[in-house]
Amino acid sequence: MNVILGVIFHFIGGFASGSFYIPFKKVKQWSWESYWIVGGLFSWLIVPPIAAYLTIPGFAEIIKQTSASTLGWTYLMGVLWGIGGLTYGLGVRYLGVSLGSCIILGLCSVFGSLIPSVYYDLFPTTGKDTISLMFSESWGRTVLLGILVCTIGIIICGKAGMLKDKDLAGGDAGAGNKEFDIKKGLVVAIVSGVLSACFNFGIEAGKPMAEKAVELGNNPLFQNNVIYVVLLWGGLTTNFIWCMILNARNKTFGDYTDKKAPLASNYIFSAMAGITWFLQFFFYGMAESKLGNGASSWILHMAFIILIANVWGLILKEWKGVSRKTYATVIAGILVIMLSILLVGRGNAIKKDAEEKKAGVEQVALPE
Repeated sequence: MNVILGVIFHFIGGFASGSFYIPFKKVKQWSWESYWIVGGLFSWLIVPPIAAYLTIPGFAEIIKQTSASTLGWTYLMGVLWGIGGLTYGLGVRYLGVSLGSCIILGLCSVFGSLIPSVYYDLFPTTGKDTISLMFSESWGRTVLLGILVCTIGIIICGKAGMLKDKDLAGGDAGAGNKEFDIKKGLVVAIVSGVLSACFNFGIEAGKPMAEKAVELGNNPLFQNNVIYVVLLWGGLTTNFIWCMILNARNKTFGDYTDKKAPLASNYIFSAMAGITWFLQFFFYGMAESKLGNGASSWILHMAFIILIANVWGLILKEWKGVSRKTYATVIAGILVIMLSILLVGRGNAIKKDAEEKKAGVEQVALPE
């Protein structure tokens, strides 16, 4: 049951992340940096402490009692992830929701899911899934196969993006994303994908805060919410500085009070985007409490995001005007990613069954 709930929570989180950029498309007469930071203030500053207060009432005291080292590493991972998140928005801008999310989140998936397991092999930590353990166990090999299949799906979707670029260059370039720029977008996407994986490392760095929250009697389902408060401060720092630089450079500080723009709706849609974005990790934390923060959790989360983002790309007609071959390629990529989700879910189910059987044997073996 825990595995099923974990997958469901990951799907909800993936849906939130794959959908968060949609409200931004309703923002009118604002520059990118203006609506991005308004949405970000909700994502990284306003909503996280509210969520923490509602689920872990003593979160502020937990943070105060946490060591400077834990807070520092968690914050640093947030800063690095913030660069990845910042460039994610630019990547989507230049590549579109579907292709941009595929490349960025694909790289993030591989780095975020495997590097922690490699780290635990080099620096063993009790209760953590090492890469050698995953290769030696049937559940681990199934999860690793799922990661490989997900990577293949990402490559297929990337190929579809290349075909799309070729199709639109020979036809109506305005049929899809009018800002489509494959060269600029790929550079931004690679940087974003690698650094975005730091969010997973930040969760690991902040684990002492989550463990303290559970120790104090809080629901383990929401333990990560205290970590997010610190981790997202780092993301806010990076994004706020860069957006203010862009506001100054582009002379767009006036966006926030420009009466010629639909200010009320711009703030509302930006807030909606920010809140929706945060919900991905709210539900990620719930899923992690059921599956653990190993390779399977991260790849499930990312695979669902990629899947939902691609579906939105089709709904928003970002692939309008492309050839049948291109359309078939992106559909094939989506189907392969769906297969990877099933494989990772199967691997978790095998692991859970093995743990339950082991627990049953140990209980029978105990002397009366």
